[in-house]
Formats: sequence, structure tokens, C-alpha cells
Amino acid sequence: MKIKLVKSNPFKLPDYETKGSAGVDLQAYLDEPLILKPMERVLIPTGLFIEIPEGYEAQIRARSGLAIKHGISLVNGIGTIDSDYRGEIKVILINLGSENFTINSGDRIAQMVIMKHEQVKFELVEELNETERGQGGFGHTGIH
Repeated sequence: MKIKLVKSNPFKLPDYETKGSAGVDLQAYLDEPLILKPMERVLIPTGLFIEIPEGYEAQIRARSGLAIKHGISLVNGIGTIDSDYRGEIKVILINLGSENFTINSGDRIAQMVIMKHEQVKFELVEELNETERGQGGFGHTGIH
């Protein structure tokens, strides 16, 4: 699959770091370094604009190294870029750590995974089929 991309940043094209990588890294595109304080959130531009084919989405995900080492995560867990969006890709970061974290232009701040999806039509019914699990949720099976 090919994805059309417009790039206003000076960085290389997003690419897979290894043969088995599911996502490509996204880099911050900033005029100056940004200090992200604990519990602060910020919208980081990337300088990338993409055209995703219909039936696909781009998922923006946290980078595990930033999460475990510094507490840097995405405010919305996973961000979705729809196929009809043509604006700049921006990443909503939050610092869940206890120390300030500096973001420099060019830093890899998130990853992007292209995923196929389907749209559904909802059918209104009076009841749902029974299952063994039923309404059990939120840890109903325990931890052991």
C-alpha cells in the first residue's frame, strides 16, 4: 500500500525501523525546545500531512521507551486519524512522570500504525444473545 504524504519538516520520510515493525516513528517539529512539566499536556506538530485510503485509519500510539523511562504518554490513549482528514498530524502528549521532560525538534515522540477498519450499521433489537460470560466485566475473572 502507498500513502500520499506532504512533508513540511526537514526530516527523513517516516519509515519502519526494523523488518518486523508495525509502526513508523513520528518526530516533533518545533521552532524551539519545549519543556513538558509533570501532568502537563501539549499538542505537538509533526510537519506531516497524509492521505489515507478509505477503509483505513492511522493510529497514533505512545512510544514504549518514552512511557517507561519518562512517563510520556498520549492523553487519548490511541489517537485516530480518519481517511478524510487532511490537516497536519499532531500528537497530544502528557507527562505522567515526576520530572520535567524536554522535547526537541526531531525527537521521536510517537508511532503511527495504519489499520484497516470497517463501518457497521447498527440494528436496534430488544435483547442480545446470551453468552457464558454475560455481563461480567472489569476484572470479573480475577487476577490468578
